[in-house]
Amino acid sequence: MTFTLARRTQRMNSSAIREILKVTERPGVLSMAGGLPAPESFPIEAIQRACDQVLSTQGSAALQYATTEGLLPLREWIARRLSQGAWQVDASQVLITTGSQQGLDLVGKVMLDEGSPVLVEQPTYLGALQAFAPYEPVFTPWASDAEGPLPQDLSKAEPARLAYLVPSFQNPSGHCIPDARRREIALQAQQSNTPVVEDNPYGELWFDAPPPPPLATHAPEQVIYLGSFSKVLAPGLRVGYIVTPSGDHPGTRALRAKLLQAKQAADLHTPALNQRIIVQLLDSGFDLDGHLDTVRARYRAQRDAMATALARHLPGGCTWHLPQGGMFFWVTCSDGIDTLQRLPLAVESGVAYVPGASFYAGNAPGQANTLRLSFVTLSPSEIDEAVARLARCLA
Repeated sequence: MTFTLARRTQRMNSSAIREILKVTERPGVLSMAGGLPAPESFPIEAIQRACDQVLSTQGSAALQYATTEGLLPLREWIARRLSQGAWQVDASQVLITTGSQQGLDLVGKVMLDEGSPVLVEQPTYLGALQAFAPYEPVFTPWASDAEGPLPQDLSKAEPARLAYLVPSFQNPSGHCIPDARRREIALQAQQSNTPVVEDNPYGELWFDAPPPPPLATHAPEQVIYLGSFSKVLAPGLRVGYIVTPSGDHPGTRALRAKLLQAKQAADLHTPALNQRIIVQLLDSGFDLDGHLDTVRARYRAQRDAMATALARHLPGGCTWHLPQGGMFFWVTCSDGIDTLQRLPLAVESGVAYVPGASFYAGNAPGQANTLRLSFVTLSPSEIDEAVARLARCLA
C-alpha cells in the first residue's frame, strides 16, 4: 500500500535529543544529553498519597471526561501564583495543556501560516522549532548580545507573526535576560504590535536569586505565556498551561477561543486524573516552595560540580557560561571541532551530549563547535568522570 503524506510532514523531524537518548541506554554511558529532571527530586510519596485520596474520594470524576479548559481549581491556583504587579491573571486566561510542548503546538496551529515570520533566539529551544515547523513559518534569527535578544529586532520592516523566547535560564544556553532588557523587549513588542510567546519552564529553578519578573508583567496584553509542572513536580504527569494575554479585546477573545478549539481537536482535554492529583497535592499541605528549595540546592551542587569539572578537564579554547539556574551548560569549543561528528566517538567512550547545531534555525548556520550539557541527572563524581571522558574526545 502506498500512502500519500501531507506536505507538512516534510517539515517534521525527529528530535536530536530523543534520538541520542536511545543510544544512551547502553550500559556504562554517562549521559549529559537529555533535559530530564533528576528522578530523585520527584515527590513520589506525596504524589502517591494524593493519588490515593483522589481515587478514593473523587474516583468517578477523575476517570471521566473533563472540560477542555482544564480543572477550574487548578486554573485558579495557577492564576494566583502568577499574578504580580501589572500582571493580574484570571483563571479564564488559563488553558491547561498536556505538557507545555502541546502549548507550543497549539500556538503554532492557531497563529502561523505558510511563510509567517517567526523571530527566534539563536540558539533556541529545539522543541519549539519542532512544534512550529509543520505550520511552515519562516524562522528569522533574533539578533542578540550578552544580555539577550535585541529589542529593536521587533520593529523590522517585515513584522513578525510572533516572537518566541525563553527568558529565564534558557534551554540550551542557560542565559537569563536581565530585567531592564525584558522591559525594553516588552515595550518594543507593544510599539511594533508583535505577539511574544514567553516559554518559562525553568524560572523556578534558580540557584542564588530568582530571575526577574516575566515579560508578561510588563506587557500583559502582548504576551502568550507558557508554563509547566514538569520541572517542579514530575514530567510524567504531562500537565502544562497557556496563559493568554490580558484584556477583553476582540483579538484576545478570538485567540482564546481558537486555542480552546485547537485543544479540543487535539485531545479533548488533559487527563483529569493527573490534574486532580496536582490539585489534591497542592491543597493537602504539600510545601511546594520547600520542595523547590530542596531541588534548587541539589541542582546548585551539581552545577558547581560541572563548573569545576569543565575547568579541570576541558582542553584550551573551550568556553562556557556559568548558569544561575536551570539545567544546562552551553559550551563553545575551538574552531574546527565539529561536535556532531565527534558524538559517535563520545558514545563509544561512554559519554553523551547534544551537539549545538540542533538548536539553530533560519538562515543562520548552526555553530558546529557548540554543545549542550545537562548536569541534573548525574552525581558530582559521575559529572567529573563524564566531563573527563568528553574532554578526551574533544582534545
